[in-house]
Amino acid sequence: MDAKLLDILVCPLCKGPLLYRKSEGELICKADRLAFLIKDGIPVMLEDEARKLPAEEEI
Repeated sequence: MDAKLLDILVCPLCKGPLLYRKSEGELICKADRLAFLIKDGIPVMLEDEARKLPAEEEI
């Protein structure tokens, strides 16, 4: 994931910062508890495609 791209990407819902999880290939929004998948180096920033993080999963 390009560092410059990570600097400008925000959550499409709350416009908050995203955390990059390299091992899972996801961008995480802590506020909305959503994980956005990165497919072939391109983040899929759609709410319908995002994985909801369960309450017991640590961020």
